Amino acid sequence: MNPVNRRLFLGLLGASAATVTVAGCAGSGGGDSAAGGGGGAEGATDTITFWSNHPGNSKATEEQLIERFQGESGLTVNLVDGGKNYEEVAQKLNAALTGNDVPDVVVVSDVTWFNFALNDQLTPLDDLFAEAGVDTSTYVDALVGDYVLEGRSYGLPFARSTPLFYYNKEVWQQAGLPDRGPDSWDEFLDWAPRIQEAVGGGKHAIALYDGSNYLDWTMQNMIWNEGGAYSEDWDATFTAAGTIAGVEKLKRINDEGFLVVSKDSITEFGSGLAACAVASTGSLKAATENAQFEFGTAFLPGARDNSSCPTGGAGLAIPAKISDERKLNALKFIDSITSTQGTAIFAQATGYMPVRKDAGEAQEIKEYLKKSPQAATAIEQLGFTRPQDNARVFVPNGGTRIGGALDKVLAGQDVRETMEQLQTETQQVIDTQLKPKLG
Repeated sequence: MNPVNRRLFLGLLGASAATVTVAGCAGSGGGDSAAGGGGGAEGATDTITFWSNHPGNSKATEEQLIERFQGESGLTVNLVDGGKNYEEVAQKLNAALTGNDVPDVVVVSDVTWFNFALNDQLTPLDDLFAEAGVDTSTYVDALVGDYVLEGRSYGLPFARSTPLFYYNKEVWQQAGLPDRGPDSWDEFLDWAPRIQEAVGGGKHAIALYDGSNYLDWTMQNMIWNEGGAYSEDWDATFTAAGTIAGVEKLKRINDEGFLVVSKDSITEFGSGLAACAVASTGSLKAATENAQFEFGTAFLPGARDNSSCPTGGAGLAIPAKISDERKLNALKFIDSITSTQGTAIFAQATGYMPVRKDAGEAQEIKEYLKKSPQAATAIEQLGFTRPQDNARVFVPNGGTRIGGALDKVLAGQDVRETMEQLQTETQQVIDTQLKPKLG
């Protein structure tokens, strides 16, 4: 399959409406772990080296899942810190690929996997699925489809996410608003003066990520609602009317004093400094632990009408240069930690989406939804997602470039001038770095 047809491919796959999903994070983690590498391109075949950034502070959960796999398989897994976020893991892998000390399994984000696959540095998994006993039909279709390039699968979903709209029910009540999120960003702007008055001086109606921390991810929702996009296949569309309209709407929310941006929007929300926030579903645990008020979760504005919720997060991949035996063991490990029970345990501990269709029947998920009913919002919202635009996830440094432009707009730079510059820079990268490899 040509990558330009990826959107059609994913649309045909669709998202299972019956899939129970919880939530996840666009991209950071942390924690300590043992040091160590992959042991060479051949290396020991009874030891699986797993590089992770521990998404959602999941090191202890990863260790639990590893212990379970080791007991079942007789193999050993060496969990290694790959970095504090997805970008650092990708940088470490890129450096390692110049030699032979590569991992067996590595976390790859929605942004980082494509370039490695395009350069034949990740293993196509299709021929290994049957041999490893992996049934890909049991995964959520839209999530497993996110790692397909030219008809071949280069990863399986692990720590997957969408953004959610979080709102302070106490502020909503003071503002005389219905107990729900806004149906559109226009409705939010209608509500915003009342929200701002209710939340009080020195605070803001809404918090969003800043441009260095995933505003480029969540902003697709606002732009898609206006009929715009960052790109259409491999054509950048930052100067399209709908794209400009979406960015102008962001600017209006900011210029009218309703917006605060930060590294982590859920921190502003949980501390009461913002009355609502757009943040990863993986932030639900932090909101639950930190908010001293009752809060609700809702679809992103416009998502129900426009299927304008982007997916995000990370999957697991296998470097191409390790031996065939190591590849097979690595895939068995991936299958285990993303199994029905594995993904249920991971979702309950972190807030990421369960990636298997039947995970909702697992006791861990049933218990999680009882304790955190706000998580049920993402169950429905997965059916209203769409694949992210190529200009963000597939163009080298695309997200960084877009986020920087959005920061400039929020700092007062002219929208059209900024988008024209972004258009030129992005299309040049596509034409010079990607199209020659795409054929």
